[in-house]
Amino acid sequence: MFIPSLRGTTIKRHNGYIYVQSVEKKGTIFQIYLPASEKTNYDNIADSDSDILSDKPFKGHGKILIMDDEEMIREVVGDMLIHMGYKVDFSKDGVEACRKYCDSIKKKEKFDAVIMDLTIPGGMGGKQAVKEILKMDSKAKVIVSSGYSNDPVMSDYKSYGFSGVAVKPFQLDELNLLMRKIL
Repeated sequence: MFIPSLRGTTIKRHNGYIYVQSVEKKGTIFQIYLPASEKTNYDNIADSDSDILSDKPFKGHGKILIMDDEEMIREVVGDMLIHMGYKVDFSKDGVEACRKYCDSIKKKEKFDAVIMDLTIPGGMGGKQAVKEILKMDSKAKVIVSSGYSNDPVMSDYKSYGFSGVAVKPFQLDELNLLMRKIL
């Protein structure tokens, strides 16, 4: 059933609508529909960076460490970065990422950037791990990633020590632009 009174201002502003289905003692289902957008998220790319925003194909180089608790996400992002020309390594949590970053410094093969998931259930997430990495290397380029774009860290990432932000789900063109800007 369509519930017009539940049509909130955010949903209304985006020309969406909401359906609610409720069964007593069983539960309630809310379905929120928002139209798809053709826009991309270039919030962390300055308008003056015309070189970065060009449509020219770009091949990156360097080593990127990807930290995410979900193997599928690590693999997909890794494949995207390999396609762009980067070498990649993976970690499943902040402890492992810090260890790998420390090892890379000792071997004089430091990572050029790290992409860190903000939240790792039951483990060290990006918010804590970035502090440890910056203690090892104050010039580290660490990118925070999350599917929760409303988290305060995502909107004020520089205050937490991050160099950039990548919102999940990752888009190849947005990730490419972000890597070009960061590196």
